[in-house]
Amino acid sequence: MGNKGTCKADNCEKDVQAKGYCPRHYKQWRKGKLGKPRYTTCHAENCRKPRVRGGLCTEHYAQTHGKTKARPAEGAAPATT
Repeated sequence: MGNKGTCKADNCEKDVQAKGYCPRHYKQWRKGKLGKPRYTTCHAENCRKPRVRGGLCTEHYAQTHGKTKARPAEGAAPATT
C-alpha cells in the first residue's frame, strides 16, 4: 500500500488514513470536533450535534419549541371523550 501523505492536522506527521487525516484525527473529524464538520451542526452555542430541524439538534429544538403531542399510531381508533 502506497503512502497517501501526511495528516493535514496542525503539527501531525502521521500517515493518512482517510479524508487527509491520520486515524486519531479522522476519528475527531467524524465526531465533528475537528475542522469543517462532517455534518451541519446545531446553531446553539457550543453544541456540535447534527442539525435535525430549524437549524437545531433534536434536544435544542425540543427546548425551543416545546414538546409536540404524540400522534396516534396508524390504524388506531380515534380518541373519544
